[in-house]
Amino acid sequence: MTWSARSAWAARLNSISFVDPAKAASLLEELGPEGLPRAGEGDWARVGGLAVDRAARWRREARAFDVEGEARKADALGARLLVRGDPGYPALLGLTSDAPLALYACGPLSDAPPVAVVGSRAPTQYGRRTAELFAADMARQGIVVVSGLARGIDAEAHEAALDAGGVTWAVLGSGLGEPYPPDNRDLFRRIVAEGGCVLSEYPLSLPPSPALFPRRNRIVAGLSWATLVVEGRATSGSLSTAKKAVEYGREVLAVPGPIGSVMSEAPHRLLKEGALLASSVDDVLAALPPGAGVGPVACRASAPAPAINGEEARVLGHLEGDSLSLDELGRLTGLDMGCLSLIMFGLEIKELVYAVPGQRYAKKNFWKDEKDREGGKRL
Repeated sequence: MTWSARSAWAARLNSISFVDPAKAASLLEELGPEGLPRAGEGDWARVGGLAVDRAARWRREARAFDVEGEARKADALGARLLVRGDPGYPALLGLTSDAPLALYACGPLSDAPPVAVVGSRAPTQYGRRTAELFAADMARQGIVVVSGLARGIDAEAHEAALDAGGVTWAVLGSGLGEPYPPDNRDLFRRIVAEGGCVLSEYPLSLPPSPALFPRRNRIVAGLSWATLVVEGRATSGSLSTAKKAVEYGREVLAVPGPIGSVMSEAPHRLLKEGALLASSVDDVLAALPPGAGVGPVACRASAPAPAINGEEARVLGHLEGDSLSLDELGRLTGLDMGCLSLIMFGLEIKELVYAVPGQRYAKKNFWKDEKDREGGKRL
């Protein structure tokens, strides 16, 4: 896949550490993809409204970014780059003042109304059950359930939406090639396979770090018509998501919890500050704007057939009759381990290969054929 000059420079600017999205957008729009490589740090400072030393750092980081390598990684993962202002960029998110200049996305973005469901990473059984009930009911009403793929409430919401036959979007606090937490990689793949979408504003190979998650939370809020908070302590990150939702003029709802439970602190604080009380999906529906397009749905949108590149085809060619380890695939294909790991993760997302016991990989059709012949359980 080859990116346009505009997309390539959007990716470069987006790669700058903790970049201000609005200033990055000004640089792209005013200097343009043709002018940016020729402009000096003084031009970057003037157009971006930056101090000269900061402009010099931004210019240095952007020019050093391996955009060709990033495009290859995106192709391997089945990801696409969405640039603010271009077709396909999420419309609601694009209305916010601090929307990312660029987003990486795996899977389709539907036109159904999105609502965020967020909360504690260590919820009580009450919190888990509540998140499950709300997310499932929302999915059945045609609402896209948006969350952050974290443990706890996020994962419960994603899984409940999928189990109900609905659509869910996940926003990562890391690059798509380094999903966090690692134990939710299967959930990542399931979301994409079942017609949902996983998004991140970060370069594909960027690992998670604590400073990245508050920035992730603004995207969760910005994508959504409303944010529903289910459990959380007084310091819960879900409060930052709710705060951004208020800043964007979106509705905030909170589920009341048991009195005395520390996990009730965040939703009860929000209720005192004016959040809408949520006791059923009807409260969520009432918070959406007229004509949002909700109503009972019977089926999920099908995901498009996955496209593969030359390197992926080469790997799949070696998996025609047996499972192989990464070392074996490396010797056969000549690809280095870092590139090969990314390719295999991308093929798993595309549902073309399976990880099997012993840290080996097998082509999906091979194992299906084995199951049909032997009547055994697919690995």
